[in-house]
Amino acid sequence: MKLAWTSALLGLCLLNGCTVGPNHAEPVTLAPGTWPESPAGTLAEAEPDLRTWWARFEDPTLNELVVRALEGNLDLRQAAARVREARALRGVAASDQFPTINAGASASYSRDSENAFGNGGSGGGSGGGGSNSAGQENDLYDAGFDAAWEIDVFGRVRRSVEAADADLAASLESERDVRVILVAEVARTYMELRASQTRLEIANQNVRTQQETLELSQDRLGAGLGTELQVSQATTQLESTRSQIPVLMAQVRRASHRLDVLLGQQPGTLGDQLGSAQVPPSPELVQIGLPAELLRRRPDIRRVERELAAATARVGVATADLYPRFTLTGSFGVQSEDLDTLFDASSRTWSVGPLAVRWPIFTAGRVRSTIRVNEARQEQALIAYERTVLLAYEEVANALVSYARVRERRESLTRAMLASATAVELSQDLWTRGLTDFLNVLDSQRALFLLQDQLAESAAEEATSLVAIYKALGGGWDDQAVAAASSR
Repeated sequence: MKLAWTSALLGLCLLNGCTVGPNHAEPVTLAPGTWPESPAGTLAEAEPDLRTWWARFEDPTLNELVVRALEGNLDLRQAAARVREARALRGVAASDQFPTINAGASASYSRDSENAFGNGGSGGGSGGGGSNSAGQENDLYDAGFDAAWEIDVFGRVRRSVEAADADLAASLESERDVRVILVAEVARTYMELRASQTRLEIANQNVRTQQETLELSQDRLGAGLGTELQVSQATTQLESTRSQIPVLMAQVRRASHRLDVLLGQQPGTLGDQLGSAQVPPSPELVQIGLPAELLRRRPDIRRVERELAAATARVGVATADLYPRFTLTGSFGVQSEDLDTLFDASSRTWSVGPLAVRWPIFTAGRVRSTIRVNEARQEQALIAYERTVLLAYEEVANALVSYARVRERRESLTRAMLASATAVELSQDLWTRGLTDFLNVLDSQRALFLLQDQLAESAAEEATSLVAIYKALGGGWDDQAVAAASSR
């Protein structure tokens, strides 16, 4: 009998390496050899270092804001909590690989009745004699362990652990994706803040210039050299420019409040701590990497690939329900009527078995329907992977195009602004000498203000376009690099 038990257990252990269901294979995706457009100033090379791309703007304030956001942002903390949840769920799934052992102890005290079960009483028969156990008191002490173990013959538990491992990896990639988005959002908002501050300073400068023009026109009117029309025109332009200041101040405050929230603090905490500065210049050379590297660099692509792996493993979990489950139980303990002898060797008791087998014979198609459900989810995960890859390539391509066009626009605006500044000086000189109409002065001042404002916007657009490139390339999630940046 013992030999039969041993043979059965050995056979099940040998079968324990059998795992049903499909094995995950990373999808094969064809990547373009080059990007559709690589703007001037960019370099498509292998293995670009994008871990701390924000440091390339060489702006200490931006570096500090990124570090503070990585430490305090609430979205990032929530993502970290989801990682801890996935890690704990992985532990739950892995626990099924091992026996479940329970400890227990009991003590019972009993006394047999003298008037029942032939122990005596009026119906006792001849002589009224009772059994020797009548009125006897009994004690029983029991302590030990019992165990149950599902022998994972067809890999149901192993597939569950495989799915949990993939879920954990997907949660880690989700956290990294949040980090990529967070760093890009901090940088983009910072560029908008600096652009609004620059535009506000330009507006104030133009207000001062136009105020001088108004005062000059008033003086000329008092001297009989000007007209009230010129004074009204100068006043109109001055107040029109001045009306832009509250709008720009609101933009500065909104950007500052947004940075506060990204850093995980109350709006208004930063206040005037950021000071006022220009938009940081973009680096001369931008390393963008090769398209084939995008698949392993972007966390969102890595996440959906792990979600596909989890869905594939769950097909195996469902398929295992077509086969029997084997559960082995056993116990070991001590038992005695006397507490003093409870832990003596002679009080030991143990058992192995039964070896239980449960095989669903008829489930009205539930098991196969469950398999089809998981196969459909696997197909959806594969489609989601392919879609994410395509969107990633599109995002990078669009960011490169935007960056190229913005740089071209900024160069044209710079040339136009320099020419406009010359026109302002010439028109003012000619007007004061009476050689041109006052309207030419106002038109040249208005054109200069618009070009200066557009140039400030263009600088922010160039910087934010570059931020979009770094974000699309998946830069900024490397844990060791971020830790090193935080220590500086």
